[in-house]
Amino acid sequence: MHITQLNRECLLHLFSFLDKNSRKNLAKTCHKLQEVFQDPLLWSLLNFHSPVELRKDNFLLGPALKHLSICWYSQRVKMCNIEDWMKNSFQKDFCKRHENTVSDFLLDVCNRCPNLLSLTLSGCGHVTDDCILQLLKNCPNLKSLKLENCVRITDHTLKAVTLHGASLQTLQVDFCRNVTKAGLERVREKCPSVMLRAERSANMIPDSKPEKTLMLEKASRKLVQL
Repeated sequence: MHITQLNRECLLHLFSFLDKNSRKNLAKTCHKLQEVFQDPLLWSLLNFHSPVELRKDNFLLGPALKHLSICWYSQRVKMCNIEDWMKNSFQKDFCKRHENTVSDFLLDVCNRCPNLLSLTLSGCGHVTDDCILQLLKNCPNLKSLKLENCVRITDHTLKAVTLHGASLQTLQVDFCRNVTKAGLERVREKCPSVMLRAERSANMIPDSKPEKTLMLEKASRKLVQL
């Protein structure tokens, strides 16, 4: 029996075991498999592990998407673990090229995936409060929001949770060093049913240069001038 002789349900089940690239390549072989590839039922879960993956055409975004995960780390470039002033030229160039990749993708999710139930972002250092605000507004069924090492996330995101996270059950802001204890307490007060976790967040070093470092830089510049 040829694969195209299988019914739609069997083909969907077969596709579900394949990664995004394999699904796309198989869909190129005939019109019937292309139709299976485009079936919304196939795209209720999406996982991404690098910025480049977000720009490919090997997946579909739509109302069927329920669970989304964007998590990446780099042993060579720890782009989201240190401030801009500590990065070398390679790291800065890497970050600049991908600065808006995740945010633009998430705004697309806002417009096309209103039934999203869970979102996990890890190592996404350029995601902003406004992006999360739009997600909370446009995805009213969101039950789980997990943010890890998203350094631009601040108390504005926590406030958005209290205003627009009516369905939220789980909130994690681990290693989001620019949220404060006051912001976390506000969430606990206004959303007591939300399971909140903030490991190593509010008491970490903020995303700015320490005063001592600024003084050393000024002294160095003066020595160079002399």
